Amino acid sequence: MSATGWTLLTPTQARVLGVLVEKRHTVPDTYPMSLLALISGCNQRTSRDPVMDLSEAQVQEAIDVLRPRSLVIESSGGRVMRYSENAGRVLGLPRESVALLAVLMLRGPQTAAELRAHCERLHRFSDVSSVEGYLEELASAAPEPFVVRLAVQPGSRESRWAHALCGRPAAESGAPSSAREPDHERIAPHGASVDGAALQEALLLRLEALEGRVAALESELRQSRSGDNP
Repeated sequence: MSATGWTLLTPTQARVLGVLVEKRHTVPDTYPMSLLALISGCNQRTSRDPVMDLSEAQVQEAIDVLRPRSLVIESSGGRVMRYSENAGRVLGLPRESVALLAVLMLRGPQTAAELRAHCERLHRFSDVSSVEGYLEELASAAPEPFVVRLAVQPGSRESRWAHALCGRPAAESGAPSSAREPDHERIAPHGASVDGAALQEALLLRLEALEGRVAALESELRQSRSGDNP
């Protein structure tokens, strides 16, 4: 139990909560999410760091822990149970802060500039300084911070931020054990321009939205078939 009075999350629970926050904004037409759609969102190969391969049992177990803590709300949607997040109310945070935490839970440590770009569909920040302001508030939360600033990596000019919902990251007080390239360097092919990287990021976001819609439709189709075959 942390000093804030609530238990720290496991990486699986953080992934489930982050996905529910993300999909509220990216696929509102199919929100709240079915279990199968939630599993698909957790195991996406795009916009995730690290990439996970969670089973239905693992995702359900995470839901069963988060639900009594009111971080996840269960509701009945036709023939399937559906799930939504309640992080802002439980943690006492504005939607801007919840968006930042969700992106950190889904994509790992990032700079303020990276967070601004990756939060675009969850909340549009006016500039990087606005992102930094919310990060500073999250970092100064008492008695325990929600985020921490990591040590600047060798060769980098900007520090990265990480969420502390699973505990303080080991790299907080020193350089990470392995270097991590900025997202635009990992996405853009060698020699590509910044505009090219931005285009690829936009395509990844569109693919992510399509994956969510397909997962939701597959879930509804399976449930319909199971209902027709008692």
